[in-house]
Amino acid sequence: MSNLDEKEKTGTDFIRARINQDNENGRFDSRVHTRFPPEPNGYLHIGHAKSICLNFGIAKDYNGLCNLRFDDTNPVKEDTEYVDSIQEDVKWLGFQWAGDIHYASDYFDRLYELAEELIKRGKAYVCELNADQIREYRGTLTEPGKESPYRNRSVEENLDLFRRMKAGEFADGQMVLRAKIDMASPNIIMRDPTIYRIRHAHHHKTGDKWNIYPMYDFTHCISDSIEGITHSICTLEFENNRELYDWVLNALDLYHPQQIEFGRLNLTHVMLSKRKLIHLVQNGFVAGWDDPRMPTLSGLRRRGYTPEAIRNFCAKIGVARIADSVVDYNFLEYCVREHLNSITPRLMAVLDPIKVTIENYGENEEEYFDCPLHPEDASYGTRKVPFSRELYIERDDFMENPPKKFHRLYPGNEVRLRYAYFMTCKDVIKDADGNIKELICTIDPASKGGQSPDGRKVKGTIHWVSAKHAKPIEARLYDHLFLMDNPAGEEAENFTDLINKDSLKVVTAYAEPHLATYKVGEKVQFERLAYFCVDYDSTPEKPVFNRTVTLKDSWAKEMKV
Repeated sequence: MSNLDEKEKTGTDFIRARINQDNENGRFDSRVHTRFPPEPNGYLHIGHAKSICLNFGIAKDYNGLCNLRFDDTNPVKEDTEYVDSIQEDVKWLGFQWAGDIHYASDYFDRLYELAEELIKRGKAYVCELNADQIREYRGTLTEPGKESPYRNRSVEENLDLFRRMKAGEFADGQMVLRAKIDMASPNIIMRDPTIYRIRHAHHHKTGDKWNIYPMYDFTHCISDSIEGITHSICTLEFENNRELYDWVLNALDLYHPQQIEFGRLNLTHVMLSKRKLIHLVQNGFVAGWDDPRMPTLSGLRRRGYTPEAIRNFCAKIGVARIADSVVDYNFLEYCVREHLNSITPRLMAVLDPIKVTIENYGENEEEYFDCPLHPEDASYGTRKVPFSRELYIERDDFMENPPKKFHRLYPGNEVRLRYAYFMTCKDVIKDADGNIKELICTIDPASKGGQSPDGRKVKGTIHWVSAKHAKPIEARLYDHLFLMDNPAGEEAENFTDLINKDSLKVVTAYAEPHLATYKVGEKVQFERLAYFCVDYDSTPEKPVFNRTVTLKDSWAKEMKV
């Protein structure tokens, strides 16, 4: 049974079922308080959208609260640029955090006090093994670890060394503070994990105050406790860390939230490793974090994806405790099409033009057709579309020697020009190399408006623009950055070899004049082609449109939606 089927059968997902049970039992005084805790070391991607929708959505469902808290414990990789972008992305998705923004660094003083308290209780010690030695001493899944030679230092010696670490007396990596738990634990994470390390680095928020920084597993649970979080919802890779989450809070006798894990989002054709995304940006494989080929929320926003479509996608895929489930990217595109279909006006543009001359239309003659901006919603209004003797049509709407069932234009065949006339191809003009450069056609004047004058049927309808009035635009045609289903499975040194060299094609297209009136971020459908969005680079002199998604919907066809 799929997770979606399970949700429909039970009326809720397993996380909400757990919260319902807690509320029935009066746990947490029937409060619901969640949090979204990103690290400010990169831009958010589509995988984070699932967590955002889940945490903020649960808080909304239960009239609770959801905090935005930055896990800023690694100053070497963090930047205020990421802090700002994360806030923008959360708001763009349609959510608002409770109260002020929280930072793990807000609690550095308290975290240090609690680390000293662990030392005083004999549950933490300063260790001088280096990182390689710590790994060696840790053991394996089948063999227990060995105790550090520094494990049984006195409380007084540990306090002295830890305070000197804080004062900056030692170099990076020279010492760490480790929790004193169990080197024979079957859960390797519990084999005396590091909870503080020395790092002489400037912090984006605390400046140069600290020479030591707490580790995530020590920081996160205490931050949850301080903020009164009830349900700490995280992805399944933290399932084994839950034992340490519980141990720290119990060892310090602190208020204890409940950690619950769910399967993270994996998509075909997409790389969601933040480390690899940073590599793509820093090495120029893409034009930045907001490159429309990137799976970042800023990239998807620039490409023309809507927050409504992403929220609907997250709702449809649901949540489950499945670690390796992969969602077909076509389903995300289906959700985007579904929303764009209802909100976008329709206009005509030609991406790969071939010239058409209508020999029975006057050289100086022109007229305007009043055309609907949305064929199913009159509230969008209409626009004036100019028509003249010379037109552009799509090159693949014509074939000189067509196969059977080709219902578009070919010599002797009649098609409908959208909103205009019936048109028949009479002749084909080629250049010296035999390439088609122009079509000579005629129209049926009695078919004005694209209506049959005598009841005859025309199977093919094609779009067009008047060459005399056409507005040149830059069309950026985006495709998957990686064509293979699972680029994330490749090693870091190899994955860039898999980049689709045709992931971006830039063409000069020709559009009806009304298309130039749209502003940055606005979305339209180029009839019969795709949905497009006005790019940030667009100017009145040079409009730039990004292809958001094509009209072809393989997911809907497969699922018979």
